Amino acid sequence: MQALVAYFSQTGNTKKVAEAIFGELGEDAEIKALADVEDLDAYDLSFIGFPIIGFGPAKEGKSFLADHAAGKRVALFTTHASPEDSEPLREWLARCEEAASGAELVGIFDCQGELAEQIAGLLSESADPELRAFAEARSETIGQPDATSLDKARAFAREIMDAVKG
Repeated sequence: MQALVAYFSQTGNTKKVAEAIFGELGEDAEIKALADVEDLDAYDLSFIGFPIIGFGPAKEGKSFLADHAAGKRVALFTTHASPEDSEPLREWLARCEEAASGAELVGIFDCQGELAEQIAGLLSESADPELRAFAEARSETIGQPDATSLDKARAFAREIMDAVKG
């Protein structure tokens, strides 16, 4: 089975998750930045990853899914600065799923990533109190995704591969 791990990573968090997933896929897999993927025609399964930015999928991920994922078997993975049990996260993940609505979506994985200091600085200057609250909680994100999160990403990859192979 030909598999692809394609990702957009703004700060390195999503890249770490992509590499963890890729490590579970075997020799018939490739890993590429989203910008380097022309189409998904050569793959039986594509893991597509991007961060959640602005309470939904990063525009790079959303555009890629709109342009390339229709009719393709896709598993999504996302990173975000929010705690994994936060209530708003469910809505944000639903927006990611909606962006992949043209694909055959076989799973979605998310984990917390570290909020970059530079981004926290920008958010702290926002008039939006929710964005300022994200900036203030930056210390809680340091070191994410951690080893446990990356192990969960590996398990996700194995589960998806097993399910797809049937």
